[in-house]
Amino acid sequence: MTVLWANQALTPSGWQDNVRVEIDQTGIITSISANQPESGTRTGILLPAVANLHSHAFQRSMAGLTERRGPDPHDSFWTWRQLMFRFLDQLTPDHIEVITAFVQMEMLEAGYATNTEFHYLHHQPGGVPYDRLGEMTDRIIAAAAQTGIGLTLLPVHYQYGGCDKRPLGPGQIRFGNDPDRFARLYENAAQSLTTLPADARLGVAPHSLRAVGRDDLMTTTSLAKGGPVHMHLAEQVAEVEEVLASWGQRPVEWLLHHADVAPNWCLIHCTQMQEHETIALARTGAVAGLCPITESSLGDGIFDGVRYLAHHGRIGIGSDSNIRISLSEELRTLEYSQRLRDRSRAALATAQKSTARRLYDDVALGGAQAAGRNAGRIEVGALADLMALDATSVDLIGRTGDTILDAFVFAGDDRMVRDVWSAGRHMVREGRHIAHDSITNRYRQVMAQLRDMV
Repeated sequence: MTVLWANQALTPSGWQDNVRVEIDQTGIITSISANQPESGTRTGILLPAVANLHSHAFQRSMAGLTERRGPDPHDSFWTWRQLMFRFLDQLTPDHIEVITAFVQMEMLEAGYATNTEFHYLHHQPGGVPYDRLGEMTDRIIAAAAQTGIGLTLLPVHYQYGGCDKRPLGPGQIRFGNDPDRFARLYENAAQSLTTLPADARLGVAPHSLRAVGRDDLMTTTSLAKGGPVHMHLAEQVAEVEEVLASWGQRPVEWLLHHADVAPNWCLIHCTQMQEHETIALARTGAVAGLCPITESSLGDGIFDGVRYLAHHGRIGIGSDSNIRISLSEELRTLEYSQRLRDRSRAALATAQKSTARRLYDDVALGGAQAAGRNAGRIEVGALADLMALDATSVDLIGRTGDTILDAFVFAGDDRMVRDVWSAGRHMVREGRHIAHDSITNRYRQVMAQLRDMV
């Protein structure tokens, strides 16, 4: 049994002092008691750790390479995507394992306990499968074995280059599968995941309405058997226009009319929704997967968080392109985007909760839901996905209750993160992953190789 003791802890019943938490060897919380004498491992401020619900790990190695304007004066998501396609052709399975381990380490050090990996880089350059169909999937799993992060793996079905079912272009060809081969890849992933601890989860990800045919969408989602189903939806204006022209409805409208969107679904971005779509999606109980840093980087637009949450919509946070892995900054960017659009303050606060408290509660529960993980709260029977802030941080002096989270999100940064447990595995101690140096050194070597290739 593991025993933790915190000066303050955020539980479903609110903030409590001098809290003792007991965790069994399977990573489950078995006891929570307030007003207890100090015992076990002492922490400062104990919070439920958040699941990162959307990541393309390999894109971390592109950070800093896409901030110049090319020959097109209207640089956009679509020009960024062409650079991404060219870059990924350099990546080998060895590269992917090392990059993914580094990304997962950074996630843990930022306070995330789970990596929900939207994994679509399946094949060799040119689209030929590896001798083992799931070679790249196995490398994601191997990285999780090194880092100790909780993994929700989402193999991505990506078949077409657009709604007209045109063939995949040169950059996309490494992603492509027909439904039969994708089903085999999914089964391979299920087998490989058995090598990880029991908290690992498997879901499925039809990439987008543009990349999967209408009939194949239903076939793909049925593989999940009630597990997580994730999909990009309504991210870009051009995407909305293409779906509308081809299928007669906007993406959110079409999906809600033709698919059984339920709480096990997570729709990523949703930055191009109209008012009626925002309300309708909120009512499904599905999670909106928001990636504010990446959405800002790519000029996607602003998610209508005020309206969505007013209609009891559920949200979670993902680091997507991983150019900057920072839980506090994702939450800050989300709130500030609402303030800038509406010229307001405390846009997502409620009468009962401060801005950061409301956001943190929502993304902790929504992220766990999207990851298919029994977590997101400090509660008996839940996984011990926990994060401790450093109570001695200068920005936390004199702070109690919800103002702790407000200081973390709006005044501080992830340097406040002192300890992180994933299903009881104590992977971050005193602000550093326990294998920080070895994981970082391998990443440095890979980046030196890629610098010479590109």
